[in-house]
Amino acid sequence: MTIFWILSALITTLAGLLVLAGARRGADEGAGVAGLTAAAELAELDRLKTRGLLDEAGWTAARAEAGRRILAAERETIPVRAGRNDRFLVLAGVGAAAAATLGLYAVAGTAGLPDQAFERRVDAWMTDLDRLEAPQIAAVAARVVRERPEDHQALTMLGSARFEAGDPIGAASAFRRALALQPDDARSWARLGESLVRANGGKIDGDAEAAFVQALRRDPGQLGARYFLGEAAMARGDRVTVRAMWTPLIAMLDPSDPRRIDLERRLTTMETGA
Repeated sequence: MTIFWILSALITTLAGLLVLAGARRGADEGAGVAGLTAAAELAELDRLKTRGLLDEAGWTAARAEAGRRILAAERETIPVRAGRNDRFLVLAGVGAAAAATLGLYAVAGTAGLPDQAFERRVDAWMTDLDRLEAPQIAAVAARVVRERPEDHQALTMLGSARFEAGDPIGAASAFRRALALQPDDARSWARLGESLVRANGGKIDGDAEAAFVQALRRDPGQLGARYFLGEAAMARGDRVTVRAMWTPLIAMLDPSDPRRIDLERRLTTMETGA
């Protein structure tokens, strides 16, 4: 809440500065444009005379006519002039607007109040879980986690839903919280690693690899962890680790499974160097 008030004050101050700068720039530009236009017109007449395109009488008449137009335009244009106290008046107006906004918020606002329309939708979703999509399941799980922050199952469901909804960073956060409650949950370690890989654009960094190692240490049957550890080892050129990770994985897959065929091909290619 403190951050909100600090940001509000900064935005209000910035708005006041922008108003003052804009007003000052407008006044300067208004005076400058008129002066430049008049000077350019008179200079053009002088150039025409110098090149012999205007005789003395024509040049005199043209300058007189230009002078009359310039004087008429100046009389029609009300110059913008900033008074000595104008900037203080503008700042006072901005401050009064900010004070009025804060007063209205103090009377009618409520800090931390959730979006009532969204919360009502979540109420409806909680009564029909079978028909929900991943983002909706994530919203329902988030509410359950808010109500029961120590619920390991709710946290893993939240992580899975966020992963499917395209929020790998949020998924990783949920799986980390679940592992803080149950560090021996091999499945959550594997899902944490998968979330980190997706959040990193498909690259298996050190944190993801460490999560997969923890998953296999607790359950050697975590096939996803085996696959990603083999990928990481292949990127390093570590043939021994690739074989150790993928050989049991290949044996668990059906011979006609396209994933097994692809792994066997890649393993053979790596070992033969073809």
